[in-house]
Amino acid sequence: MQTFVHGAAVWGVACPRRPSRVAGVTMAGFRVRDLDTLRMVPHPAVTLLLDFGTGSPVVDDAAGRQQWGSIVAGPGIGSSGAVWARGENVECVQVRLSPVIARAVLGVSPAELDGAVVSLEDLWGREASRIREQLGEVSSWQDRFALTDALLARRHEAGPPVEPEMAWAWHRIVGSRGLVRVDGLADEIGWSRKRLWSRFRSQLGLPPKRAVKLVRFDHAAHRLVAGEGAAQVAADTGYADQSHLHRDVVAFTGATPATVAGEPFLAVDDIAWPSRGTPAKPHMLM
Repeated sequence: MQTFVHGAAVWGVACPRRPSRVAGVTMAGFRVRDLDTLRMVPHPAVTLLLDFGTGSPVVDDAAGRQQWGSIVAGPGIGSSGAVWARGENVECVQVRLSPVIARAVLGVSPAELDGAVVSLEDLWGREASRIREQLGEVSSWQDRFALTDALLARRHEAGPPVEPEMAWAWHRIVGSRGLVRVDGLADEIGWSRKRLWSRFRSQLGLPPKRAVKLVRFDHAAHRLVAGEGAAQVAADTGYADQSHLHRDVVAFTGATPATVAGEPFLAVDDIAWPSRGTPAKPHMLM
């Protein structure tokens, strides 16, 4: 386990030694003694938080709702700076699920989360309690990752896949880092724009135009965290100018680019998810 220090925050961070057996799954382990209120920055993945420690994370949203313990949140959760996490003695495995596989793993489409943070127990029932108990019974992070991976693989194999065209469209967006036209996607698939819009949202959880903006924002935000200047980031990531980047960052996070550049939720990624390289260009899935 590595130590991540960011200002007054000190986190223990663990990473799996092996990739998941399920394409589209990445995970990391966290141990935080005192988790101060932490802004959840929108991310393109579905977030699955498996809590097993003596404490418990608490997630608050803008409507005043709270979720305790293990939760699941759809892609882009935290938009407008509306979701915050906190807690003491937090120990958890955090899983990032590609929206392409999220429906199979969760048992429901990400669209049914409707932008909210949902208790995992509401989705999985007793299985959520069982995985919490199992994670708490083992002392090795690698064993915890193996348990989690086995569960995700079993659910993924049994769950319904998304349409191949939707998987292709998502990988095209991610592979371009959000620099692709939605109309162009529809043309490449051979569908109407209306059909693409409807199927994409119902199966992946957000409209394709929102997905494009979210993937582009995620790439730009991590470059800001890496210390790059806003003007250069805007020029390199497809924004019209620095003002356009500023507006997008505020819309997604409720904060300025300078504030987002210091967010520990993003800064920890270099340790927790170190392989944020450029995704390979996908082939058409037929």
